[in-house]
Amino acid sequence: MADTYDFQTIERKWQAYWEKERIYRTTAAPGQRKYYCLEMYPYPSGKLHMGHVRNYSIGDVISRLRRMNGWNVIHPMGWDAFGLPAENAAIERGIHPARWTWDNIATMKAQMKQLGFSYDWEREVATCDPVYYKWTQWLFLLLYKRGLAYRAEAAVNWCPSCATVLANEQVKDGRCWRCDALVERKQLAQWFFKITAYADRLLEDLEQLDGWPERVRVMQKNWIGRSDGVEIDFRAEKTGDLIPVFTTRQDTIYGVTYLVLAPEHPLVEKLVRGTAYEAEVLAFVRRMAHLSELARTEQEKEGVFTGAYALNPLNNERVPIWIANYVLMDYGTGAVMGVPGHDQRDLEFARQYNLPVRIVIQNESRSLTADSLTAAYVDDGPMVDSGPFTGMYSREGRAAIADYIEQHGYGRKRRQYRLRDWLVSRQRYWGAPIPIVYCHACGIVPVPEDQLPVLLPEDVEFKPEGPSPLATCEEFVNTTCPQCGAPARRETDTMDTFVDSSWYFLRYASPRDERQPFDPEKVKYWMPVDQYIGGIEHAVLHLLYSRFFTKVLYDAGYVHVTEPFQRLLTQGMVIKDGAKMSKSKGNVVSPEDIVRQYGADTARVFILFAAPPEKDLDWSDQGVQGAHRFLNRVWRLVD
Repeated sequence: MADTYDFQTIERKWQAYWEKERIYRTTAAPGQRKYYCLEMYPYPSGKLHMGHVRNYSIGDVISRLRRMNGWNVIHPMGWDAFGLPAENAAIERGIHPARWTWDNIATMKAQMKQLGFSYDWEREVATCDPVYYKWTQWLFLLLYKRGLAYRAEAAVNWCPSCATVLANEQVKDGRCWRCDALVERKQLAQWFFKITAYADRLLEDLEQLDGWPERVRVMQKNWIGRSDGVEIDFRAEKTGDLIPVFTTRQDTIYGVTYLVLAPEHPLVEKLVRGTAYEAEVLAFVRRMAHLSELARTEQEKEGVFTGAYALNPLNNERVPIWIANYVLMDYGTGAVMGVPGHDQRDLEFARQYNLPVRIVIQNESRSLTADSLTAAYVDDGPMVDSGPFTGMYSREGRAAIADYIEQHGYGRKRRQYRLRDWLVSRQRYWGAPIPIVYCHACGIVPVPEDQLPVLLPEDVEFKPEGPSPLATCEEFVNTTCPQCGAPARRETDTMDTFVDSSWYFLRYASPRDERQPFDPEKVKYWMPVDQYIGGIEHAVLHLLYSRFFTKVLYDAGYVHVTEPFQRLLTQGMVIKDGAKMSKSKGNVVSPEDIVRQYGADTARVFILFAAPPEKDLDWSDQGVQGAHRFLNRVWRLVD
């Protein structure tokens, strides 16, 4: 035996043996207890960094332990391969997105094999493969048939440089996360998935997920944001139009001193038309139209008086109507009642514009006055100056006022959600085409299932700016209507890449199935995922969308589970030089360098032992060297 641990010879020997003998190949074995271990699959951006290695090492050690204890373990890997970066690469490097993506997949797969991860590579999937996205399109049609996919006009975050819609989380300080261009608000016809139809189930079924970190469940609960309250109809004094306002604090309605509308509210133009306020108000509306939702809500509060008034239905009091940047048309009714005595945001706005402040809920421990109020009083207490409800405790008053409003036709009890329907349209090329055709005679026509997949054309031109290459590809756009045979045009939007990742865990059960998206019998054996591992940055959207898809498929009779992931581990980040390890920060440590110098086992031992899996890990070159010395000591002891 060698005096030192010859990791290069040993690792090459055993990795070659594992691959030759296919020892990690797994098949369904009814009657044998199964274990499904899954790490979130990566975007093939070029090369792995040590943040990836941490995620995959955790899953690998769990999988190996379960195998050693006699479980039938499925441990697959694949590629989240669609997305805008490949399109940007096509423009910058003059290379087709498909070639860029597949080259990166080959590189990253070789790195994973070099690191010795125990994946069943026979189950590998790539979302950009027509064999995969055929079934992504099939799932779109399933949602369409079930009334869960629809097209509607909507205000969107629009990047004029990338010529695409951005999700709120892709807008950073009012700019595009990719190209840093200023983001605009724009009305576009878009495709949506009706995830709000599942809001209650998504919320209530969180109670089943006791294997998830509590903070992730809280994040999902807050994102869904269910609240029970009352929609109250204020009436515009000048025009007579009703202005519905949703509130959960109807006990403060006697404290309303103003109303605020979103700049996009359909009544704004009508209220100011022909008045001295028209020019100033419409200029403010135009300025807000160029800001994303995040930019508006993160800015200092800013508003303009419309010159109009509304009547409070409970006391018939006139209250001024303002518009402001912090009220959004997509949330609630696009109108809020200003109660500065009992809402901090309203108090800040009222102080800024010298609007009245009124106390209608008193603090039991010390008397509040409007003039001395430095922070809004948001707790419960006895109601004052509240008409017939004066003297009630606010909790009691909320129920009484809700009943009173409904009985007198001033409004209605209502449940509301922060969650909005999922906008899935993307104006770009490198994504799964939406399988819809537009016919002058027939309208919106879904592509028949036997004509899937709708293939991405390869011969398209990529330009630094302007519309998606699909929109200018006549061979793709021009088609015939599947119903009447007349000339028609294809939908040129592609799907949000979150759609691809909302069901990939099901495809792993039968990745080569050409007849269906997955084999129900194999899914019945393998699902749910017993242990899911991935970053906290996916705690809301990816996990929420995956849960939504699973519930839709359950309702349609395709799967037997209502939740896809039984246990969830959100590993901490790898930190170097005080920041998360990433290419954009320029602080990436290449696994290849570590493997070349110290070996794959050293990389894995360090990344597993340097910190608990849920905590952030500070990169340390000395720690890597220490892990290598430890493995040499083990070698010498055994020798």
